[in-house]
Parts: sequence; C-alpha cells; structure tokens
Amino acid sequence: MQRRKFSREFKVEAVRLIKERGVSAAQAARDLDVHENVLRKWVRELASDPRQAFPGHGQMKPEPLEIEKLRREVAKLKAERDILKRPRPTSRRT
Repeated sequence: MQRRKFSREFKVEAVRLIKERGVSAAQAARDLDVHENVLRKWVRELASDPRQAFPGHGQMKPEPLEIEKLRREVAKLKAERDILKRPRPTSRRT
C-alpha cells in the first residue's frame, strides 16, 4: 500500500473545517477519509506555527535547516583542522 500525500491546502482546509465550522475531528476524519490522529496532528502543527506548518516537498522548517547547515560547516572545519595537524613533509635529506 502506497503512502498518501496531501497538499498544504488540503490540510489547512481540513483544520479549518474543525476549527471554524465546528465539525468534530472524528466526523471530519470520516468525511475526508483520513485517520483521526493524523487530523489532530495537523491541528496541532497549524496551531503551533501557522506560517511554517506543512512545508512539504522535502522542504525543512528553518530551525532544522539551520542545524543541518551548521553540521556541514562543522564537518568541513574539522577536516580543515585535521589537514593542518598532519605532519608536513620536510625537504631536508638526511
């Protein structure tokens, strides 16, 4: 069974159905053919951060995106540091 994907607009409208129209989460879940827990999760996500909720299509929220960027930078700096720690070959002959 393949996982279903819902657009941001669908999720926002589903949440609006519950919040503005007063439909219960259980009834909305049955009407939309979505599990009730998924619908409740959408409500929590939209309530916590309306602008950044449901980024979709592999887009990350700003905080995890910044963390990933910093991790890559730390790895690069460690590699540069390790290169500088290596002993340099000498040009002297013994």
